[in-house]
Amino acid sequence: MIDKSMQGSTVTRNGDPAVRSIVQAGIRLILEQQTPGGAYPASPSFSAYAGYCWFRDGSYIADAMSAAGHIESAERFFDWCSNALTSRAGRIRRIVAESLAGRPVAGDQMLPTRFTLDGAEGSDDWWDFQLDGYGTWLWALAEHSARHDRPLERWTEAIDLTIDYLSVSWQRPCYDWWEESAQHVHVSTLGCLASGLASIAQTGQIEESLSERAASTAHQIRRRVQDEGVQDAHLTKWLGTDTVDASLLALIAPMNFLPPHSPLSAGTIAVIEEQLTVDNGVHRYLADTYYGGGQWPLLSCFLGLAQAASGNRTRAHELLEWAASTAGANDELPEQVDDHLLDPDYLQPWNERWGSSANPLLWSHAMFIRLAIALGVPYDTADPTPAPAAKESAK
Repeated sequence: MIDKSMQGSTVTRNGDPAVRSIVQAGIRLILEQQTPGGAYPASPSFSAYAGYCWFRDGSYIADAMSAAGHIESAERFFDWCSNALTSRAGRIRRIVAESLAGRPVAGDQMLPTRFTLDGAEGSDDWWDFQLDGYGTWLWALAEHSARHDRPLERWTEAIDLTIDYLSVSWQRPCYDWWEESAQHVHVSTLGCLASGLASIAQTGQIEESLSERAASTAHQIRRRVQDEGVQDAHLTKWLGTDTVDASLLALIAPMNFLPPHSPLSAGTIAVIEEQLTVDNGVHRYLADTYYGGGQWPLLSCFLGLAQAASGNRTRAHELLEWAASTAGANDELPEQVDDHLLDPDYLQPWNERWGSSANPLLWSHAMFIRLAIALGVPYDTADPTPAPAAKESAK
């Protein structure tokens, strides 16, 4: 799987035993932690995440597992998503009906961003009204179907409900990827919705009227972003600002909301490299104070995917290597590292609130796997048997 067209130094990186070891460790960890019902716990040990699965994180994890050839793991997650949606079909239909009647329901009545591992809704307070994950699950499902020529029939009802839900909700402000700034309409959220809706419409496997609605909604979203979500030749954090956020990178790759060779992609990559990247570690956004505003390996991997898609594979390898350097014991990747904090005064308050930041984070491993595969890193496609004890401890 090594790209023979690359220069010798790059081929050596592809075969780096440390990188390969982290890829294998990540696949093993994800398979071990996935529950029998299909949920991927965000982190098995972090106090605020343990016992929960996000549509957003889980969809990127499922995409990585699908790309690595673990079809059954990805499809069990899609089953989990489908069950979460179809079990709330009445609620979704009420949201749709009220929205179409001009009476949109309150944010706390919308679908949550995360569920317990058995698909229930948690009892603790959270920043729950987020839309992006529902678009991301449609995108991951469509990618998986195309990648492995898999039919979508078993998820038809859930797909239909998701299209209906997003077609009436996409214009609403909601929390962003980072569970912040609920008063804004976020460009990364819009891009995830448009990518998911357009991708599922293009499968040719859903009813024609629904496919047309999904494609039409994706087109409306794209026009809104072009009109209000671009400043100085780059995408913006939310509509009407000129600031940026590293979550925008996902819209270049792997989600293909923007053509990777377009001027807008180039401008977005350039401003994130300039403002948010230090020594190959990527910050979320400049005003970040969460755990002091550290650097996230998964964001370096998103930047690597964007760079690779735009043709800069050498830069993508550098970013993969930095992400690998953050691995700790057992090749586990953290949520973030504190080597370069934007606001160090906030590190201790967060440690006191929730303990040390998440480590390992399954989403970090997923993006590392996804970038490594994109760069042709060899990996073992064998399906290691998940450890039952690990699965039980994740519940």
